[in-house]
Amino acid sequence: MAIEIKVPSPGESITQVQVAKWLSADGEEVEKDQEVVEIDSDKASFPLVAPEDGILKILVAEGETVAVGTIIATIVPNADEKKPEAGKISKNISPEKPLLVVPESKKKKPLKAGTHISPLAGKILTEKNIQTKDIAAAFSGMRIGKKEVESYLSGKKEPQIMQVFSGSRNVERRKLSTLRLKLAERLVSVKNETAMLTTFNEVNMRAILDIKEKYNEAFKEKYGVGIGFMSFFTRAVTLALHEFPQVNSMLDGEDLVIPDYVDMGIAVSAPKGLVVPVIRNSEKMSIPELEIRIKELAVKARDNRITIEDMKGGTFTITNGGVFGSMMSTPILNPPQSAILGIHKIMDRPIAVNGKVVIHPMMYLALSYDHRVIDGRESVTFLVKVKEYIEDPVKMAEECEDPVKRMLDV
Repeated sequence: MAIEIKVPSPGESITQVQVAKWLSADGEEVEKDQEVVEIDSDKASFPLVAPEDGILKILVAEGETVAVGTIIATIVPNADEKKPEAGKISKNISPEKPLLVVPESKKKKPLKAGTHISPLAGKILTEKNIQTKDIAAAFSGMRIGKKEVESYLSGKKEPQIMQVFSGSRNVERRKLSTLRLKLAERLVSVKNETAMLTTFNEVNMRAILDIKEKYNEAFKEKYGVGIGFMSFFTRAVTLALHEFPQVNSMLDGEDLVIPDYVDMGIAVSAPKGLVVPVIRNSEKMSIPELEIRIKELAVKARDNRITIEDMKGGTFTITNGGVFGSMMSTPILNPPQSAILGIHKIMDRPIAVNGKVVIHPMMYLALSYDHRVIDGRESVTFLVKVKEYIEDPVKMAEECEDPVKRMLDV
């Protein structure tokens, strides 16, 4: 009996989603808990998995918009499939998709005790002519499924062929994802409904770079992640917001809402577009805690695992265009927030220090803000305070013999 794959509700007020991408082909054998399709809503992307081992039957094509609860595929369990006789093709399988019968002489040798290989993984190993002993060495004692095989194969990257324009005068038309459509709607709304201005400053990153050079190895050994810049900026912004709470506020009709906490949004680029996961109560977190959490969210975004819950709320946002090489930009507000900080590429530039021209690693900062809520004086002095914390990180640490070491807890 076929098992239905229905679209679950991704959150309140969401009634429709888009079938973004099928990760398995129609008629393909899939495993239980294997991701088979990516779904896009107007707030986030999420995968759906196969409820059982079996054959996937796709009912809705990629790019189609469907209502929550729609059956988009079925799984025919393996137990329901009739096994063909040796050397014969099953009548239940169409001629276009013949069943490959592997001769006994070409079957892979069994794995060593303690290691199990799934039927689908075994099929892929056979097709790719991979010896089971090789993959067993990489995943000793584990259950090897399709995901493990793909992970093994990813280590053998094929040469990339650069695509060029063909000159054929053809065009490609793609349907925008619901996530991209919602993003476009929100960006236009920001431009039309807020009085957005941007103020700029620059910050000397020498002190942070020196900290990274001195403590990075000990930090990485203890916490499993290296020292990044975003954790310092998150800490600096959080402390500055404590002194300028109106920058952390937002309009709600005719009311100004000023939280007594900081939920820091970190804008990251995901395969489907820009997403802003939130670090809740950043005022309670240390530099190591921030670094670990930022890393977790970045990995989830990269792997399209960010959930709506991850992105709920947010009182302020930091966005880093420097990772793409941006020297300066004017970040756009993330509604209903009233301000956003843009950080950029670190570049060696000549600056005047004590009457002399010296070279230092400099970064431009850009604070965009809603002038209806935040005055120019507040925005400028807030940004100057962030600059002070970054240029003198000891101000963010407790007073002790080695305040930076105490701050990093290494």
